[in-house]
Amino acid sequence: MRNQLVTRLNERINQYVNETDFLQYRDDKKMVNKIKSLKERFAEIVHVKAWGNVTGTFEQGHRTAVDYSVHYQYFIKQKKFFYIEEEVEQRRAWFDQGQIYEDKEVLNNVQEAMLPVEIQLDSQERLEYSYDRLKAVQYAERWWNSRNPAYKSFDVDCTNFISQCLRAGNAPRWGTPNRSRGWWYTGNNWSYSWAVANSLRLYLSKSKTGLQAREVKSPEELLIGDVICYDFEGDGRFNHNTIVTGKDHYGMPLVNAHTSDSRLRYWAYEDSTAYTPNIKYKFFTIVDSN
Repeated sequence: MRNQLVTRLNERINQYVNETDFLQYRDDKKMVNKIKSLKERFAEIVHVKAWGNVTGTFEQGHRTAVDYSVHYQYFIKQKKFFYIEEEVEQRRAWFDQGQIYEDKEVLNNVQEAMLPVEIQLDSQERLEYSYDRLKAVQYAERWWNSRNPAYKSFDVDCTNFISQCLRAGNAPRWGTPNRSRGWWYTGNNWSYSWAVANSLRLYLSKSKTGLQAREVKSPEELLIGDVICYDFEGDGRFNHNTIVTGKDHYGMPLVNAHTSDSRLRYWAYEDSTAYTPNIKYKFFTIVDSN
């Protein structure tokens, strides 16, 4: 039975890709918003490739649920500029007597636990460093859709991933063992600023030692290796972070991220299931120590 269900899922994934008009076939809100965003940027999807992997199954009465992931590659044309955007979507399909009757995306919760948001930044220690943007981006490219076993993986992993990228770029850690102090990871413990979106945002806006950043007003001012923070609800509590890994035809950032694993995604996240019209952003460019 499991092999039969997997076969049916593979057929469905292929249908996503081979449909004459993929964009009309995927008429869900997420895809509608992606298409709208692309049109506003004078861009279009010219080809889609997708493949899937079953991650688990369970029974509920006479029904069977199959959890699976779909890796999408979007070949995007923007004027004379071409690039490939990627994302991994988690989905659940319900079968009844071998027939699919429901197939939906399993939405990742970008909200994090209500951990302390205030962090201590008092330090007399002077930490010299030069931020290596290329190494940070290389790390973001290597691990965008997988997890480095050297670090703990979180269900909501976006900030943990960004911190790893910053660390790969030679950003210095400090503050251990106080979780409310500094920015650090030891292997079995970490600061709030390392793994909590709002705490990292506060750290980047205030830190005067170790890893430091400067807030800029617009996304086009950012360089590769810089960080964007997202407050989806606009309530002042930021709940997502991404790292800039490229630029589009107009010099606007393309980003990599975890939780909803994404590569070279347009920075504004208008195609995210978490997006609301009240969204607010913070743009931070990483600076070398003085």
